[in-house]
Amino acid sequence: MRAAPGLRPVCTLTVELSPIRELGRGRAGKRRIIPIVGGKVEGPELNGTILNVGADWQTVYDDGCAFLDARYAFETPDGALIEVVNKGFRHGPPDVIAQLAAGEAVDPDAYYMRTAAHLETGDPRYDWVNRTLFVGTGARLPSAVEIALFAVA
Repeated sequence: MRAAPGLRPVCTLTVELSPIRELGRGRAGKRRIIPIVGGKVEGPELNGTILNVGADWQTVYDDGCAFLDARYAFETPDGALIEVVNKGFRHGPPDVIAQLAAGEAVDPDAYYMRTAAHLETGDPRYDWVNRTLFVGTGARLPSAVEIALFAVA
């Protein structure tokens, strides 16, 4: 068996959110939209400002696991626009998930929040993001989400 790939820290995304908009029950579970209204990108390889142009379209399954499906963009300090499509899962013990739903601060180690991100840009200065796989570890804050993003080496 080959060795597992390494991970290289790229940035932390602090994604500011508006209140959740409940869509109700869909075929796969409870559906909701969480507007993305801003935030920041800070790290050794990427920095910028998250734009007010996205949302997380979540499905919460009957077992309490949330499928995260976020799409948004950020602008780097030198003017490049980078799209982020970030999909993943958040789940944990029912009492911990209830605390998150109530807007309480919860230790991220108390639940599982992992994502796979696809970044894309037309700016040649950041072309490397178009051909890099990214994974993230996340934390749900009262009015934001924080994702530590890593490049798969």
